[in-house]
Amino acid sequence: MRVTFLGTGSAMPTGERFQTGIAVQEEERLVLVDCGSGVLHRLQQSGIGYENVSTVLLTHHHLDHVADLLPLFKARWLAGEDHLEVVGPQGTKALVDDLLSVFDYMEGRLDLQVREVVADEFSVAGFDVAAYETRHSVPCLAYRFDDRFTFSGDSEAFPGLANFADGSAIFAHDCSFPDDVDVSNHPTPETLGRALADHDIGRVYLTHLYPHTDGRREEMLESIGSHYDGDVRFADDLTTVTID
Repeated sequence: MRVTFLGTGSAMPTGERFQTGIAVQEEERLVLVDCGSGVLHRLQQSGIGYENVSTVLLTHHHLDHVADLLPLFKARWLAGEDHLEVVGPQGTKALVDDLLSVFDYMEGRLDLQVREVVADEFSVAGFDVAAYETRHSVPCLAYRFDDRFTFSGDSEAFPGLANFADGSAIFAHDCSFPDDVDVSNHPTPETLGRALADHDIGRVYLTHLYPHTDGRREEMLESIGSHYDGDVRFADDLTTVTID
C-alpha cells in the first residue's frame, strides 16, 4: 500500500501546504480521500494524475476538504473520462447536487455515482474500509483502510479515535495548532499525545496544519512525546509512505 499526502494544510493558505487530500493506492486500486483546494495540482505533481481518480472518499463537507471536487469533475470530463464515484457521510448527495445546481452545465457530463456511508464497515475502490465518527463541528468520519492505514479526518484527539487506529502501520492525525492556541474541534499536541498514550501504532503523521504551527515543529513533537513515545512525524505535501 502507498499513501501520498497531496495536501497537508488547512483553510488558511501558507503557500507551501495545499488543503486536505490523501491518495491511497495498492496495485490497481486507488482512492482519493478528500479533495481540498490545490489537490488537483498535487495529483499532477505526484504523477498519480486526476485522470486515474475514479473514486473520492470524503471525511466531511467543510470547504477545505471539498473545494476541488467540482474542478475534478470538470477536469475528468475534459480528459475524456466518463465516470466518478463520490462516497462520504450523510449529506454528500445534497452537497454534490448543490454544486451541480450552481454549475449546471456540468450536469450529465459524467456518469456520477454518489454513495453515503455511516460509521461501519464497507468497501470502496476495492479497499475494505472501517469508518468511525470523530469529534468535529460537523459530522465527520475517520477511515481505516485494510487495517493498515488510518486517517482521522478533522477531529479533536480522544481515546476512542486512538483505539480505532490501534495496530495501524500509519495513522495520519489532524494536529492543527500548537499548545498555546485555545481551540475546539481540532487537537493540540498535548491532547493528541495524551490520547495516543499506550497505543500500538507504527508511525503517526501530523497533518491539517495551520500557519500557527510554522517554525514550531520541535516543540510540538516534544509536547506529544511527553505523553506518547511512538514514532511521530510531520507530513508535508507530496510525502509518500509505503506500507508493506
